Amino acid sequence: MHTIGIRILLLVVGYCFGLFQTGYLYGKAHGIDIRTQGSGNSGATNSLRVLGKKAGIIVLLGDCFKCMIPCLIVKLLTARYMPEYTYLFMMYMALGVTLGHNFPFYMNFHGGKGIACMAGMILAYDWRMTLVCAVVYFSLAFLTRYVSLCSIVLAVLMFGLTVLAGQMGWLGRMSGAVKMELYGITFVIAALSIWRHRANIRRLLNGTENRLGQKK
Repeated sequence: MHTIGIRILLLVVGYCFGLFQTGYLYGKAHGIDIRTQGSGNSGATNSLRVLGKKAGIIVLLGDCFKCMIPCLIVKLLTARYMPEYTYLFMMYMALGVTLGHNFPFYMNFHGGKGIACMAGMILAYDWRMTLVCAVVYFSLAFLTRYVSLCSIVLAVLMFGLTVLAGQMGWLGRMSGAVKMELYGITFVIAALSIWRHRANIRRLLNGTENRLGQKK
């Protein structure tokens, strides 16, 4: 299959994985439409605030794994036969999952913000990126208790580390064109995540953003 066809296939398959809305399905199983509660978001943070810690953990893991697993499958399938495209194709899969998670067609394109999906992609991508992102995220969460701020920083960090890893050769041998495309797709995922947090950014700037553990 031509690599353009593979890119399109990865986006479509990823979108289908992203349609598994863990927060929405968990809420429905407990008689609640999570989109009508709290912030109206179907992600892990709102599930935590509305449904409690158990729900928050389950939704976080579900949204994380639905990106991590298909990304790992792509990694395994391409590492031997198409090693130059491995990380690029993983990022295409991650973009598809993020789009499905953020814009599910059966929920009027109103889903989550894609941070748990991003975490799943990072876990599948590279252990060094995972370690750095985990340390920065949890340190910032401990110091500020602003989940939205941590999420925005994670998006920026993911993009920066991907560029660094590509330039340092940690992602294997790839042509300049593949690198630039990889950076471009990574930027799209990061920018989309930040854009989905635009209301949070406004609240952070005017001092009205909720902290973790604070009642909505």
